[in-house]
Amino acid sequence: MKRRVAFQGEAGAFSQVAATRLAGEDAVPVPLPTFQQVFESVSNGKSNCAVIPIENTLHGSIHENYDHLLKFDLTIRGETFVRIVHNLIVVPGVRLSDVHKIYSHPVALNQCRNFLNAHPEIERVPFYDTAGSVKMVMEQSLRDAAAIASASASEIYGARILKKSIEDDRENYTRFFLLERINKGRKPARPRNGTKYKTSLVFTVGNVPGALFKCLSAFALRDLNMTKIESRPLRGKPWEYLFYLDFAGHVEDTVSRNALGHLGELADMLRVLGCYPAAH
Repeated sequence: MKRRVAFQGEAGAFSQVAATRLAGEDAVPVPLPTFQQVFESVSNGKSNCAVIPIENTLHGSIHENYDHLLKFDLTIRGETFVRIVHNLIVVPGVRLSDVHKIYSHPVALNQCRNFLNAHPEIERVPFYDTAGSVKMVMEQSLRDAAAIASASASEIYGARILKKSIEDDRENYTRFFLLERINKGRKPARPRNGTKYKTSLVFTVGNVPGALFKCLSAFALRDLNMTKIESRPLRGKPWEYLFYLDFAGHVEDTVSRNALGHLGELADMLRVLGCYPAAH
């Protein structure tokens, strides 16, 4: 049977582009309304895997998904970077002079401010999803409206791209994770020659002077490159924090094992979220 891959949004969302890359073109897409439902779909076995956005080069981290990574018993198996190209999409035959409203996800609207500011007469209407806005415009045959979404969404719903690449910054990328259920008997794949790996983890540490510095020294002293660190509030403990960290290395490498062992001695809690080939 073909693998089912869950993602948030409608068909044609940028997450589906990432899902095709990470789960394969043969995987069956499972679009769902919320990130919570995406995680639940894999956790309860309705989907074999999921693809979720974790950070954007302009908008920053998707904090909700960091929280879900801790809550659900899933592991990261891969990552990819998707260039976000926003297009102005309309019902075929509609001209720019006909458009009085533009629908899209609030983040997409925010990333196209230069174009929108150049057309102050057009109302900006936040919508739950980029591809979903195209779907709605087409289903309702709105001839006075447009949507901002991917070229894929335009193709899927039979719409027309009126203006291509209207985003403010061409260096707009979103990082996506491939998630699967944890198989207790399955170890991370042995590192392959020529393949670079990342390891993602989360830890907590006591609120005492120098505690975080000592934890990070476990990597610095071994010349391991920390590619990201993110703090999130620790629920139920005001003013205490979780730290999400990515470093370049495979958990089976001797240096990485020693670093994780060192961190484990210092941290109050440590959980490895995944070890996976690094995206290029």
